Amino acid sequence: MSKLILVPTPIGNLEDITLRGLRILQEADVIFAEDTRVTKKLLTHYNIDKLVLACHQHNEHQQLDYFIRTISSYQMVAMVTDAGTPGISDPGFMLVRACLDAQIEVETLPGATAFVPALVNSGLPCDRFYFYGFLPHKKGRKTAIERLSVLEETFILYESPFRLVKTLEQLLETAGNRQMAVCRELTKLYEETFRGSLSDAIAYFSQKEVKGEIVIIVQGKNQFEKQSANEESME
Repeated sequence: MSKLILVPTPIGNLEDITLRGLRILQEADVIFAEDTRVTKKLLTHYNIDKLVLACHQHNEHQQLDYFIRTISSYQMVAMVTDAGTPGISDPGFMLVRACLDAQIEVETLPGATAFVPALVNSGLPCDRFYFYGFLPHKKGRKTAIERLSVLEETFILYESPFRLVKTLEQLLETAGNRQMAVCRELTKLYEETFRGSLSDAIAYFSQKEVKGEIVIIVQGKNQFEKQSANEESME
């Protein structure tokens, strides 16, 4: 019986892959990859020689039938993205749904994803949280930020370095000067976590060149209002 296995891959440090993940990549008949060049670097590092086929956001929809036929012709197909867990702000969802519709078994391994270490490392409440991912670039962006600003729970965004300051400014304008954290280059040599208020973050990141993958963690409305009330009572 054919099976698709989703394998999380390192978000930076190549050591952050599980032993089970490596075994699946070694045993798979074929590997679907978001970017074959990135995946081949990982495979070469671990001396794994496999057929790697491209499966990314530009062809995932158009070639679903081809991917399903390919999976059906093998016992085990692994899917990876460039970094992290397939389906989390990366390709994967459409293929999983198509496999389930075709009664192909799907299994997902636990492993690397950027928002979990960023959330825990932020120092903000993480017992309940809301993960949004990337904000819309234009249409729907303001509405999305307004929806996030009324959430009681800590919320999490992904962002590019080119839009970081703009996003922080929009969050400040809509949600108020909340406590937050910006995590970038997680697990890499120049990993950085900034903790403070939104206004502090704007001042800090406006004065430097920002690079790398970015996770933004923002204090929920409930905690912000409690903090503001405490500050007012102390005045």
